[in-house]
Amino acid sequence: MLESIGNFLESTGIARLFGIGGAEAVTDWWKTLIMLIISFVLVYLAIVKKFEPLLLLPIAIGMLLTNLPGANLFHLDFFIAKDINFGQVLYDGGLLDILYLGVKLGLYPSLIFIGIGAMTDFTPLISNPKSLLIGAGAQLGVFVAFFLALASGFFTAPEAASIGIIGGADGPTAILVTKTLAPKLLGAIAIAAYSYMALIPLIQPPFMKLFTNEKERKIRMTALRPVSQLEKIIFPIVVTAVVGLIVPDAVPLIGCLMFGNLLNVCGVCDRLSKTAQNELMNIVTIFLGITVGATASADNFLDIQTILIIVCGLAAFCVSTCGGLITAKIMNILTGGKINPLIGSAGVSAVPMAARVSQKVGQQYDPSNFLLMHAMGPNVAGVIGSAVAAGVFLSWSW
Repeated sequence: MLESIGNFLESTGIARLFGIGGAEAVTDWWKTLIMLIISFVLVYLAIVKKFEPLLLLPIAIGMLLTNLPGANLFHLDFFIAKDINFGQVLYDGGLLDILYLGVKLGLYPSLIFIGIGAMTDFTPLISNPKSLLIGAGAQLGVFVAFFLALASGFFTAPEAASIGIIGGADGPTAILVTKTLAPKLLGAIAIAAYSYMALIPLIQPPFMKLFTNEKERKIRMTALRPVSQLEKIIFPIVVTAVVGLIVPDAVPLIGCLMFGNLLNVCGVCDRLSKTAQNELMNIVTIFLGITVGATASADNFLDIQTILIIVCGLAAFCVSTCGGLITAKIMNILTGGKINPLIGSAGVSAVPMAARVSQKVGQQYDPSNFLLMHAMGPNVAGVIGSAVAAGVFLSWSW
């Protein structure tokens, strides 16, 4: 009986953490404690502060599970190798190892894009195609952060590309690029991306006021022209074909995004559209969040690279916001003052939060000015732009 009790005590997580009894202590046990505390903080931010709770909460729980001593639910070493031994993953892997295959094989980000497409209204972009330019301008931060990370000397080119894509403000896109180019950094990049997305209402307004004057913020834009049903149906098909012919590596994201949108606008697939928006989106979000969080283990998260990722990610977000604002400001000049530059901040692909920030700041100077629908054009253009930027990075020969 005493021997059984002793064996049980040695098998507990506390014994494994501190080396109590005959258990082997976890290397750098203090790092494990820090990671557990970080996971609790993320749970607090998700539930109490409501910072992107649908993804931040699963990420926090995944981080908690992977750092519990002795749980053995996830082994990042299985997935860092160029050639994955799937037999080893299935035979020796834990629960999160099995679920992580959906990330490593690129299934979850693409499936989420089907749901995003089904929920996205591209009417403002179709009505005002010039919005694509603002969405493109807002990708400036992606490439600035790429070169910044590369210049630091702490990252390889593929890792720098994964960090740069944070500037696109698109979580699934960042995950798809990182799982391919820098799987070891996936936890830090995903947490940085979703944290900054949640902080958009705090990050963007100072830059919006810096790059515009009061007169520009009060500009009222003309009503968008009506868009026909035929245009709505043709748009996703044409975008898929054009992007696929130019940047084939962007097809998994763009193709799924436009397929989901086509389900919504075609008028004959309501059941499939609702499934993509609800059941599919919710299930994949759970799997994606908890497995991405599992990559944030103490061994690979608490180092100088994570700090630099957070810094470069913030720089990417800020520069992308500025890029969109500058592009919109130039367009305002070229059109003779017909475009409110505030909608430029919505060029990042955080839909619809960035568009709402444009609306909120605009109404601070003119309560009767409604910029939301005009800002949605650059906003959805940013989704396309970030997917294309990801395709460009994935197509480069590393």
